[in-house]
Amino acid sequence: MAFSSFWKYCAPLSLLLLLSYLQTARGQAVQAENVTVLEGGTAQISCRLQNYDGSIVVIQNPRRQTLFFNGTRALKDDRFQMVLFTPRLVRITLTNVSVSDEGGYFCQLYTDDTHHQVATLSVVVPPAVPTVEVKKEAVEGGEVELTCVSPRSKPPATLRWVRDRREIAGVISQQENGKTVSVSNTIRIPVERKDNGAALSCEASHPALVGQKRVRHYSLDVHFAPTVKIIPPQGILREGDSLSLTCSITGNPLPRDIQWSRVNDTLPERAEKTGNILHMSRLSQSHNGTYLCQAHNNYGRAADHYTLLVYVSVPPKSHPAIAHPTLPSSSFTKEYQDPGAVVETHSAVPYAMIGGILALLVFTVICVLIVTIWCSVRQKGSYLTHEASGLDEHGEVQEAFLNGNDASQGKKEYLL
Repeated sequence: MAFSSFWKYCAPLSLLLLLSYLQTARGQAVQAENVTVLEGGTAQISCRLQNYDGSIVVIQNPRRQTLFFNGTRALKDDRFQMVLFTPRLVRITLTNVSVSDEGGYFCQLYTDDTHHQVATLSVVVPPAVPTVEVKKEAVEGGEVELTCVSPRSKPPATLRWVRDRREIAGVISQQENGKTVSVSNTIRIPVERKDNGAALSCEASHPALVGQKRVRHYSLDVHFAPTVKIIPPQGILREGDSLSLTCSITGNPLPRDIQWSRVNDTLPERAEKTGNILHMSRLSQSHNGTYLCQAHNNYGRAADHYTLLVYVSVPPKSHPAIAHPTLPSSSFTKEYQDPGAVVETHSAVPYAMIGGILALLVFTVICVLIVTIWCSVRQKGSYLTHEASGLDEHGEVQEAFLNGNDASQGKKEYLL
């Protein structure tokens, strides 16, 4: 009877305590948040607790190594730090994140039933400034193959070639390198001498760059044979003058060995060679000749020549009137100048006498033309007169025939 009475009062209380315990056990839970971070940055891994009652909380890395046990460090890795441990939130930080840290981090709550959630850490690797690889050197008249390479990115970077603000289509390839991807973009373009130094750029874009681009600039290096041109002096060269010839040279690579020489002769003793300049002082007739400038590189040879003609100075003659003709400025490059163009003194010309002679010649020509025209007209009139006389004789013959005269007699008479 007593046992019945005890059970009557204790049974409801026991049931109430059991339900309360079950409700508390079921109410405890943990939630994890996924994290995305740039390589080299700091990641915050958070575990949110519900109805936490002081149970054991464990955080493990993707390799299931325990990092923290109820807020106490378990793994000796100073990059991990416990920054917050409350009944509602547990948070750790990971500095200097690398792709090897990527994966799922476990937030575990040990109660009668173990609860756990996984916080996934994703590492984004932005591309560095791409590099440019040249398969072989560019030669005038050929093609050049250029490859733009972004060796490491995650997700894969987007590469494109640009010239004069226009995209150049290329062949894109990707190669996985662990958790990162290597991307390349290859183009082939024809090149000429004028393309030497042309600017191209390879642009890498990526979601982590937030609209910005990593750009590699590249200048075309086109190899070609040299060209040579001698820059001549201005004016006429006389004895005693000085002369400097400049040899203008282009080429890639630029020739360094420049050769000066004189055709069929040696250079004068006083000739000085300084790189691409040939200097001669106190010129004389012995300096006359054709001078050559030659240069070469691995892709060809070129030369140019200059003909030097030194004139002898002539002292001026004393005369009441002296004329000094003005010479046009010109340069001696390939041919000798006309010796008659040398500045010399000449006696004055009697221009009045020459004018009178020219006037007389013009008058004589006009008179001859008038006489010729008059004779031509007169001769033509005489011809017309004789032609008319012949017609009259023909008419008389016809009249004699009609009048019955002796035909033979008339014919004889008129034939005579």
